[in-house]
Amino acid sequence: MFRPDWHEYFMLVAKLVAIRSGCNSRPTGAVVVKDKRILATGYNGPMPGAWHCTDKGPSYCFRREKGIPDIDKYNFCRASHAEANAIAQAARFGISLEGATLYCTLAPCYVCLKLIASAGIKEVYYEYDYESRDFERDTFWREAIKEAGLRVFQQVKVSEDTLLGVQRILEFPTSQRRLPATT
Repeated sequence: MFRPDWHEYFMLVAKLVAIRSGCNSRPTGAVVVKDKRILATGYNGPMPGAWHCTDKGPSYCFRREKGIPDIDKYNFCRASHAEANAIAQAARFGISLEGATLYCTLAPCYVCLKLIASAGIKEVYYEYDYESRDFERDTFWREAIKEAGLRVFQQVKVSEDTLLGVQRILEFPTSQRRLPATT
């Protein structure tokens, strides 16, 4: 049986967390880890108890409905980012993130990068680049990564073998024997 390495394992957890996202535009997930133990998770979504864009249907986006351009999206999106929610969850339960590692399905934005650095997180692994169309913002963001004091800022992709392994394990009753019982 295939067994993923730690980077793929934690990225898979972040991807699984993303299925709770309340965002139709770009569902994302994050997991904060220290010493190979999960400290906190987060997905992009609104404040606790508030309605999600997914509640209004599969193509609804509050910001788009209001005609807000991308340049001002952070001020009008109902969702907090996955990384921010993971950091907030840790804070809510008194969990220090000093020296921790963050796995996220999307490279953190500038606002989340500041939160990551302020929380003491030292390594960031992300699955997808942010795909900005703003060259000036991207240049500023890349400089901020250098200033954040991170030891690692690196892309991690989950391999096809690992994805197939996940598909097999999800289809297989996980408590059912794989090998016959011994006598």
